[in-house]
Amino acid sequence: MTQCVFITGATSGFGEASARRFAKAGAKLILTGRRFERLAALADELRPLCEVHIATLDVRDAEAVAKIVEDLPEAFSQPTVLVNNAGLAKGTDPSYAAKLEDWQVMIDTNVTGLVNVTHALLPRLMQSPGASVVNLASIASNWPYPGSHVYGASKAFVAQFSRNLRCDLAGKGVRVTSLEPGLSESEFSLVRFDGDQDKYQQLYGGTNALQPEDIAELIFWLANQPPHININSLEVMPTSQAWNNFNVVKQDS
Repeated sequence: MTQCVFITGATSGFGEASARRFAKAGAKLILTGRRFERLAALADELRPLCEVHIATLDVRDAEAVAKIVEDLPEAFSQPTVLVNNAGLAKGTDPSYAAKLEDWQVMIDTNVTGLVNVTHALLPRLMQSPGASVVNLASIASNWPYPGSHVYGASKAFVAQFSRNLRCDLAGKGVRVTSLEPGLSESEFSLVRFDGDQDKYQQLYGGTNALQPEDIAELIFWLANQPPHININSLEVMPTSQAWNNFNVVKQDS
């Protein structure tokens, strides 16, 4: 059976790389994102390899999500893989200096958006034994660091939501994985830094960070395990990243 893969946030980073990886295998692709021009260009690139359906989508809009799923063309009406990739981080300031608007955008996208898409697609996924849901969480799901505050909390939601879905879907034939990447080089960080190229270079210079293609390969692997195997969670870092000592600071007087 040909896989039919629904990818959110397919216009850059992990989502775009995942589209290319599944296309190589001849999967049908449902590509969504907010930037139509990028979706259209990616579809044109991949159509020689596979069937592609695109839809402009802001995952924060529950009605729009439901409408896109309801209106899927017949050839794409039975997704077998959901890649919940759409997400973002905004800002690196400590919580007491962060913008409330940035917090709200992260919650609306990383939490509400993922819930909207999952809720709309679960009934269809349950009709396909061996179907897979891959939720993009983060090492920030598990490990705190300065400036992570709402971003890390939103990704912790993704990880816990994935585990709870597993409980509900036990015996239904649908796998759920929380994929938790560490330092990854993509447009994601430019968004977080408000386009500051210097900050981007300072973060990634000399690190040999994970690349979108690395994560796409893992997503493809997860979705192509034998149907009786569920990888509950998968945390991955580049070899240049690891844990460090607890931070001990002088307290303000």
